[in-house]
Amino acid sequence: MRLNQATPEQLREWETTLSEQYQAIQQAGLSLDLTRGKPSSDQLDLSNELDGILNGKYTDSAGTDLRNYGGLDGIPEAKTLFANMVGVKPEEVMIGGNGSLSLMYFSVQTALHQGVSDTDSAWSNEVQANEGQPVKFLAPVPGYDRHFSVCEHLGVELIPVAMDENGPDMDQVEQLVQADSSIKGIWCVPRFSNPTGVVYSDEVVQRIARLGKIAGPNFRVFWDNAYAVHVLKDNAQELPNLMDYCRQEGTEDSVYIFGSTSKITFAGAGVAFMASSPANLAVLKKHMGFTSIGPDKVNQLRHVAFLKDNATLSEHMSRHAAIMQPRFDAVLSSLRSELGDTDMGSWTEPEGGYFISFDSRPGLAREIIALAAGAGVKLTPAGATFPYGNDPEDKNIRLAPSFPTISEIEKAMEVFITCVKLASVKQALAQ
Repeated sequence: MRLNQATPEQLREWETTLSEQYQAIQQAGLSLDLTRGKPSSDQLDLSNELDGILNGKYTDSAGTDLRNYGGLDGIPEAKTLFANMVGVKPEEVMIGGNGSLSLMYFSVQTALHQGVSDTDSAWSNEVQANEGQPVKFLAPVPGYDRHFSVCEHLGVELIPVAMDENGPDMDQVEQLVQADSSIKGIWCVPRFSNPTGVVYSDEVVQRIARLGKIAGPNFRVFWDNAYAVHVLKDNAQELPNLMDYCRQEGTEDSVYIFGSTSKITFAGAGVAFMASSPANLAVLKKHMGFTSIGPDKVNQLRHVAFLKDNATLSEHMSRHAAIMQPRFDAVLSSLRSELGDTDMGSWTEPEGGYFISFDSRPGLAREIIALAAGAGVKLTPAGATFPYGNDPEDKNIRLAPSFPTISEIEKAMEVFITCVKLASVKQALAQ
């Protein structure tokens, strides 16, 4: 039944039934968690071969002993592996620790205080020149909360930008950066975007490559290609190559590309990397030298030995997909069967990545999440997919089905759908 077709009497009857169902769920004493996109133990098991794979060989192709200090920007073999993964040149790659978030934070912090090229290019200099007007970043929404928290922690103001099925609204992006030179960056998750699963279109990627020409000085695109190879279907939409378009536009210096193996091998013991122009990497390497004598190069080598090349990586990710797809199917089948013929919400059906984005009726996300918590199901906090936790329509909810078992997902979705229906009916009665 659709709410806009129900009579008040029908709504009241529905509310009574749903309230009884909700109370019964509460008495079941559930404790389920759909909050974050953590790999399941089954997925982590796919990479157990990493242990012992080097068999006592700790030297790279040049004969360097990787157990020692040095190699600040990574071993050549790892640069080649990850360059092929995201479509750049090996000399455009720098290897980090186990998480790309550290590289992102370091890049923002360095640009703020040391500059993207020299001290004169430090973003903080413009704050002083503009009488305290803050540095700003564009934030396509709904988006990734950890991107937002980097800026919030460092005092960078976030400006929300609308997303559609092709990526960020580029008319809005271009108007903003042309009108305000204090906008120094934009966050992007270009393939299987968090949380919507959107893959940026060819036109969007081309226009992003041109931003370095129309934005103010020292602007950078933060291209977090976290789900570059995380497909659920063999024919999943491909992502156009941003760096190729940047070469055509002469804007290679305007882009930082990030990635990692965190959801490919061991989430807590993977390898992160970033790609950019050699000039950008030289600047970052210089400042990184004050914080590290070198990363874990042994871990880099064992990842090279395990993942080998794009063909081996693709086979490995197909095994991930075999574990992930049934979990996504469990969420989507519940949504389709229980809410498909109602006007109580809409959702994305991604071809890859780690999330499903659900939009309730406006004004209900916080209520639904609170109801779910009261019934023993944890969901990502309302507003988390927007800067400062402020979803202006209070409707977006991120669902993360990777970690729980399928039976746990089915139970959690029963609770979630009951909460969506109950909150929606109560809202309709109040209007």
